[in-house]
Amino acid sequence: MEERIERFLAALGRDRGFSPNTVSAYRNDLSQFCHFLCEQHVLQSWAELTGTILTNYVLYLRERGYANATVARKVAAVKSFCHYLVECGELRHDPAAELPSPKVDKFIPRAITPEQVEALLAQPARERTPEALRDKAMLETLYASGMRVSELTALNVDDLDLEAGRVRCGNKPERQRWVPLSSSAIAALDEYLQLGRPFLRQSPAEQALFLNHRGSRLTRQGFWLILKSYAEAAELGDITPHTLRHTFAAHALTRGRALREVQQVLGHVSISTTQVYQQVAAQVGRANGHALVSTVAACYDNDGSE
Repeated sequence: MEERIERFLAALGRDRGFSPNTVSAYRNDLSQFCHFLCEQHVLQSWAELTGTILTNYVLYLRERGYANATVARKVAAVKSFCHYLVECGELRHDPAAELPSPKVDKFIPRAITPEQVEALLAQPARERTPEALRDKAMLETLYASGMRVSELTALNVDDLDLEAGRVRCGNKPERQRWVPLSSSAIAALDEYLQLGRPFLRQSPAEQALFLNHRGSRLTRQGFWLILKSYAEAAELGDITPHTLRHTFAAHALTRGRALREVQQVLGHVSISTTQVYQQVAAQVGRANGHALVSTVAACYDNDGSE
């Protein structure tokens, strides 16, 4: 039975293009499901799986105090697996077809104000070290482009086109896109390339744009620690790299950029994923004391690309 789960997980990565992190999350959730079956329902094959067993599993999760969002995710993993079992002939009927998922509140991302962004960007500008020039360029690029931190750290030097004022990002070929940069981001990147990166680079063959003190590609974890340090110095509290992505989207809308344009820049598959930023933009506007964009009813479709 576990072999069938492994085949399902392999199919997620091979056929549906799921990232290793997403496949790992599915593995953890389905492992817990198998543990539940071993404890309370001894099945000889997946053909014995029933809707009653699945309902018992949802109750099992609730008894352990999981949040609605967590239960919904675990149920979604089981539903996807059951659908796969039907497709491959292990089940004649889908026992999860009528299984309800917990209602999850709509997620409203957090954005910081333009004044807070200014305070954050001012922190690395206090010094002129190669690391400070790198950090200034990274923060300016992230705020100007709204790219994911994984996309930021994956950038190579040849992904920059400073003459055209743009950067190419996207971890998957089908999601690669050229994103425009602000004048301040262009200036920060140019200064880093001239006065920062040459002193960090140890191998002439290194293609990574942003380098750590060992001369190799900076990791997502490394950037997170850098951001945390500057956020604390700017007294911004606990912000994450995704906070800057949310902030870019909200501020872009307040400045009049079209929703479809913001969707393309962010690399969202669904427009509904981008629509939530209209609410965030309205919140930022109220925080600054002036009207910005109207709030519309929008649902948040979390497809892993927020």
